Amino acid sequence: MKEDYYEILGISKDASADEIKKAYRKMALKYHPDKNSGDPKAEEMFKKSAEAYEVLGNQEKRAKYDRFGHQAFEGGGFGGGGMNMDDIFSQFGDIFGGGFGGGFSGFGGFGGGQRRAKGSNLRIRVSLTLEEIANGCEKKIKVKRKVQASGTTYTTCNTCNGTGQVTRVTNTILGRMQTASPCTTCGGSGQMIDKKPDGADAQGLVMKEETVSIKIPAGVEDGMQLKVSGKGNDAPGNGIAGDLLVAIEEKEHPSLQREGDNLHYDLYISYSEAALGTSREIDTVTGKVRIKVEEGVQSGKILRLRGKGINSINGYGKGDLLVHVNVWTPKTLSREQKEFFERMAEDDNFQPNPEKSDKSFFEKVKDMFS
Repeated sequence: MKEDYYEILGISKDASADEIKKAYRKMALKYHPDKNSGDPKAEEMFKKSAEAYEVLGNQEKRAKYDRFGHQAFEGGGFGGGGMNMDDIFSQFGDIFGGGFGGGFSGFGGFGGGQRRAKGSNLRIRVSLTLEEIANGCEKKIKVKRKVQASGTTYTTCNTCNGTGQVTRVTNTILGRMQTASPCTTCGGSGQMIDKKPDGADAQGLVMKEETVSIKIPAGVEDGMQLKVSGKGNDAPGNGIAGDLLVAIEEKEHPSLQREGDNLHYDLYISYSEAALGTSREIDTVTGKVRIKVEEGVQSGKILRLRGKGINSINGYGKGDLLVHVNVWTPKTLSREQKEFFERMAEDDNFQPNPEKSDKSFFEKVKDMFS
């Protein structure tokens, strides 16, 4: 089981936002890679504290965590987890202030540390059925990505001396100003190709097809984007890989329509079934179920099957399945059928006589959304 975020930072569950920030800064400075070079345990604690602060330092995420724990962020792409070093530096650089010789420097650390290039991101679309969306699933997708070729070696860039940045000093009326920009010789990676095998590109990369496993959390929506860290293109040298961005595409269901976490189903019955009552088998995202329609049901009646909808992406339970009853009017009648309805037209029992309990269409719609 994952460790409790409050315990990682060494704070109580009623800690203030300022106390959380101070606790994270203390942990981050203690386990920062510049002070613990080559220590995998320190790096792990550095990442754990950043993950804890990403959640507890955000009021909305903290509220979800307090209510649902780690389960609130399961599935990837949401909340904490999966952070790499560059994510931490780019998101929380302001936390450290001047604690490392001049403050945060960007990708590689503090006080002029080496910049780490990042590979480009890849984007794919994944089509999901309503059943897969409702319950969550795991997809295995073949992805072509650039990876570092075996046998490729690099050497330190002579222009920037491996920092990935070039510093320029200019004289202004306010005095001397120092600016830094990415090195154009190495593209900001701090390294240059020394040797590369045949078939590799100018950066020492080759194209390779890989199978990537993607966990899809329940409740995702059409157009939503998930991120699989480190499954984009590799960066040259000691850079970090880009990310795989997964766009969600929702397939149309033959009988169910989605509205947020709720589902809608149109049930058509005959006049006879409406008068006498019936039972019908209908589709749900977990299989077919049989429902009972009471005798004397009116067209427009909405039957609510609680918990038969979509799992909420935020972990707030499940939606409902709303079954809309429609009494089907025959478009053509035989002579005998027509004579029957002509006789029934004079029968008082066939005259509309709504009671107060028979709600109007607008009242039903209001109840549906309440």
